[in-house]
This record gives sequence, C-alpha cells and structure tokens, in this order.
Amino acid sequence: MIGSGETLLFWILGPLMVIAAMGLLFTRKAVHSALCMAFVMVNLGVLYLAQQAEFLGVVQVFVYTGAVMMLFLFVLMLIGVDSSDSFVETIRGHRVASLLVAAGLALVMVLAIGSLVLPEPVGLDKVNASPGNVSGLAQLIFGNYVWVFELTSALLITAALGAMVLAHRQRLSAKPTQRDLAAARVKSNKYVAGLPAPGVYARSNAVDTPALLPDGSPSELSVSRVLVARDQIVDPDEYSAIDERVEREIEEGRAK
Repeated sequence: MIGSGETLLFWILGPLMVIAAMGLLFTRKAVHSALCMAFVMVNLGVLYLAQQAEFLGVVQVFVYTGAVMMLFLFVLMLIGVDSSDSFVETIRGHRVASLLVAAGLALVMVLAIGSLVLPEPVGLDKVNASPGNVSGLAQLIFGNYVWVFELTSALLITAALGAMVLAHRQRLSAKPTQRDLAAARVKSNKYVAGLPAPGVYARSNAVDTPALLPDGSPSELSVSRVLVARDQIVDPDEYSAIDERVEREIEEGRAK
C-alpha cells in the first residue's frame, strides 16, 4: 500500500523531474542539459528509496549520477562547449530522419504500453525477504534479461562515443604559443610590457592593492577583476589620510 508521505513525495518530485526533463530537451547549452539530467536521476533515486528499493536508489545515485553523468559533465566543461557553437544542419536530411525515428519510437512505446497488463501491486516485502533484493535483481539482470542488459550496455558505450564525437572541435590552425602571443602584442603596440604589477601602493607585492601611475593615481589595469566582481574595491584616500597622520606623529615624536 502507498502511504500519504510517499504520495506527497511523488507529487512534489514528479513535476520537478518533468520540468528538468523538458529543460534537458530545450536548453541550448550542453552543460545545462547534463545538469538537468543529473537532477532527474537524483530524484529518481529518491523515489526508489521511498519504494523500499534501497539498492536501486543507491545504485541510481552513485553509478548513474555520481559516475556516468558527472563524467559527461566534466568532459563538457573541460572541452568548453557553449552556446556559440553553430546549430546549422551539416548533414542533409538529418532533422527529418531524427523526427521520423522519434515518431517511430513514440509509436512503439504507445503500442507497448497500451497492450501491457500489470498485475496487482504486492510491494517489495516478498523481494526483500529471500533471497534478498540484490540476489533477486541479479537473477533478473543476468538471467531472464541478460540480452537486454548487454544491449543497454552497448547503447551506453555508443552514447559515450557519440558525445565525444559531437564535443570534438576540429582546430583549423595551430594553437598560438606564448611567443606568438608576445609577437602579437608587440605588433599591435598594446600591453607590450604586460599589465602593471599590483602591490606598489602597499610597498609590497600584494594583489589587493593597485599599482600607481607616475602622477600617483592608481592604475585601473592592475586592479584584480575578482575584487571588482565581488565589489570589494575600497577608496585608498582614507588610508592615505591615516598614513599621513601616522607619519606626522612619528615626525613630531622625533622632534621632541
């Protein structure tokens, strides 16, 4: 029997999973699609745990979310696939073929679900009793449905290879070296000597203080972009007044 807490959990996580699944289809960035898929898999594991299928829930989170999806996510982040990629169709008839295959799969799914006859739910008490949840699952995977399991593993390997092919970028020219970048700066006569080093104002090499120009004003080029983004830039005039007061007190003390 399904309890009220389990029903409430399903109606909370179910719509969120549907929204994340729709985001998987309609987001333009591959990283966002992977995050949506990871969200769906984590919540699916929570539903498994609520159904007293602890082994399936733990495997769902650790294997699929923690290993497979995170591997895809790290690869996408390292490669740097973003929205600037071209969405122009390069294979003639690719979209039409994809729509036909999707329609065929949807038709097969509808027919399969329409002819499906489900027995009365009995819960997992009998499965968890003997020989146990893990042993019963192993008997189904490597016994009754071994060929389906092998085909699924082949499909996952094919998906991994397809992700690598889609994420690969063909470089049209050699990657510029440090020497090439330095020559380009000299040719453009911009930042020939590099950006000014921070820390001049503090009389030490500190990243939290800007360099000073010849007129004594701070150079904006030496200000850390991280501090600017965090809104941690402080006007040095108040500290200049403190320095002048301290130096004046020291001079007065020496005079006495």
